[in-house]
Amino acid sequence: MLGSKIKKIIMEIRWLLLPLYLGLGLSMVAFVVKFFQELMIILSKMITANESDLLLSVLSLIDIVLVANLLVMVIISGYETFISPIKTSEKGTGSPGWLSKLDPGTVKIKLASSVVGISLVKLLSVYMKLEDYSQEKIMWSVIIHVTFLFSAIFLAMVDKLSVSKPGGR
Repeated sequence: MLGSKIKKIIMEIRWLLLPLYLGLGLSMVAFVVKFFQELMIILSKMITANESDLLLSVLSLIDIVLVANLLVMVIISGYETFISPIKTSEKGTGSPGWLSKLDPGTVKIKLASSVVGISLVKLLSVYMKLEDYSQEKIMWSVIIHVTFLFSAIFLAMVDKLSVSKPGGR
């Protein structure tokens, strides 16, 4: 009897994650505001800006969007995995197609791919303004990006191996 009450309490503790996911959802507001702030700056300078500066500005927009996408994946997949299933079979729910294919391995790979994409945008920004960065900063930017890239590849390989082995997902 005590064991079943403890199990019930442990299962209900997962709901403490809900305010964290809601907080991440609210942080999306900051990214939306920042996106439009950056967009207004781009639009106000588009006539006078050179191509390189314009490209760097657009890369900052892409970076914001990638981080926002990452937030959405964490919120939805975390809620689905740890709190409660999200019913996607209802018509008109507007659910993303990948939601019905969620599993922890897929989420890890999607998150790692997003981090690699964000890192790539940052690295491209460094490349566009090489003269503004020291050799050491450039070297560390490349090392960090390659580390993220290899980590994502490693996660994908481990996930593939775990799926293909008997007893895997």
